Amino acid sequence: MASGGYRFSVWAPRAQSIQLRILGPSDSRIPLSPSGNGYFEAVVETAAPGMRYFYQMEDRDFPDPASRFQPESVHGPSELVESGFAWQDEAWLGLPLEQFVLYELHVGAFAYEGTFDAVIPHLKGLRDLGITAIELMPIAQFPGDRNWGYDGVSLFAAHSAYGGPEGLKRLVNACHQHGLAVVLDVVYNHLGPEGNYLSAFGPYFTAQYQTPWGSAVNFDGPDSDEVRRYFTENALYWICDCHVDALRLDAVHAIHDESAVPFLEELGEAVHTAAAERMRKAYVIAESDLNDSRIVRSRELGGMELDAQWNDDFHHALVSLLTGERSGYYMDFGDLHSLAEAYREGYVYSGQHSAYRRRRHGNSSASLAAKQFVVFSQNHDQVGNRMLGERLSALVSHEQLKLAAGAVLLSPFIPLLFMGEEYGETAPFLYFVSHSDPGLIQAVREGRQREFEAFAWQGRPPDPQDEATFVQSKLNHEFKRKPAHEVLFQFYRELLRLRASHPALAHLSKQHMEVTVYAREQVLSLRRWHSDKEVLVLLCFSPSAVHVQPGIADGRWKRLLNSSDPQWLGPGGGVAEWLPHQDKALQLQPNSVLLLEREADEQRA
Repeated sequence: MASGGYRFSVWAPRAQSIQLRILGPSDSRIPLSPSGNGYFEAVVETAAPGMRYFYQMEDRDFPDPASRFQPESVHGPSELVESGFAWQDEAWLGLPLEQFVLYELHVGAFAYEGTFDAVIPHLKGLRDLGITAIELMPIAQFPGDRNWGYDGVSLFAAHSAYGGPEGLKRLVNACHQHGLAVVLDVVYNHLGPEGNYLSAFGPYFTAQYQTPWGSAVNFDGPDSDEVRRYFTENALYWICDCHVDALRLDAVHAIHDESAVPFLEELGEAVHTAAAERMRKAYVIAESDLNDSRIVRSRELGGMELDAQWNDDFHHALVSLLTGERSGYYMDFGDLHSLAEAYREGYVYSGQHSAYRRRRHGNSSASLAAKQFVVFSQNHDQVGNRMLGERLSALVSHEQLKLAAGAVLLSPFIPLLFMGEEYGETAPFLYFVSHSDPGLIQAVREGRQREFEAFAWQGRPPDPQDEATFVQSKLNHEFKRKPAHEVLFQFYRELLRLRASHPALAHLSKQHMEVTVYAREQVLSLRRWHSDKEVLVLLCFSPSAVHVQPGIADGRWKRLLNSSDPQWLGPGGGVAEWLPHQDKALQLQPNSVLLLEREADEQRA
């Protein structure tokens, strides 16, 4: 906003001339003047919030590439919005990364209304559960009113069907008032296929590389400086203007960049600098398929210094044990040693040969801190990219759901829950879109079918374009009040309470942990300690009861949690409340998690 009006600025090096077309009774057109380096600008003193407009080049109308609001979707005019907001989060400075407990949600499917405002009434419940940060799947304007969000094309515009920028700010403001951080999933590796008009303005894309979803973004070719600026300013918009606390970067392995200073490094530094100037904490978390520790390694050690990354290896190792699946990428996993390696190092594959990839994969993550890994048993990809979108609740037993929760929440890493996981939601999370181009709709249908060829799943996926596919994916929050679901919810809450309150669990460290595999018994042992506090986590993946001698140290040990107890609808039987040092083995029930604490005055110095 300029003094006495609005300043319109657009990078359009491919345009000979450009006009601002203001919609309304007069339908006026204002020429923009070249301002150097491919930019065109104009100050419009009469412009005001609510005004709708296009940029016009060669008599063709285009939405603003940096539009803050697209009330008529991706093909319609952009709308000016009020830049101010009545923030009430002045005291909010953010959370330390090691305190993050992430809850990933899709705004459209989380609540019945499918809006930012509809999430707000659930915030207190999430905070009481033990969640400290909500993670929103992408919200940038996409075609239609239902989509996972990875087809966004107006990257600065919070989706109109969700409530637009004002709705987003209300949600962020409410989260901070509840003590919750907000993480936003952003997509910088490609734009969606419908409504993507960036190429008309400038060389935003390159033919030098390809992604699985179309043209790659031009991060290292001619004129890439301004392309990088566009995406960096987008990140800063969410952090500075919308008060978001962290960005999750989608599939950075599809960001192709051979620059001496990679875009990701530049982006991370910009976010960290902007946050520091505002006396706040802000983070950049990457999703990567590369198992490349350089993504989070410090710049002094040749890395890009992002703050954390999703760890798919942990998920694959855990879920293959729970379900027995061995097709697709699960063929590289399936034994306790893989999960043990994930606990010890982070990556399971750090340079070994991968049968699935048919080559060596990854590099060492041994030097990375535990807080630099985000782990999960479910997320939008791992559920939604199954042919039928089955959650773990449809694949494994109640006992195994508790075991999965213990494996994630008692780990030394940053945990992520996928919406509804905490009470065993049974609705699938399917892939859904609402495109308007018949050819594109058919291409999406065929593409989904091809994606599952590496897996042994039978049949055809539900039609992504069918609105019923989206409706099926909405949560059933009333399930939380049904007996088995309520017990699972309380189990998650107890795990999160213990994680936050016990020093040995709250201290995220791979170095203060000893991992032992009992292969014959199918048991994994995690001994974790901090200062004079020590716990023992026993994860039993055996389908039958087993006896294991975990080698607990001298002193008395107290049972803090046993998933087999009747209060958690377990089979009962097993471990006394207090355990003296003993040579005989403990009995563990099938698919169970046991947490023991060493008595305080006996614990290690």
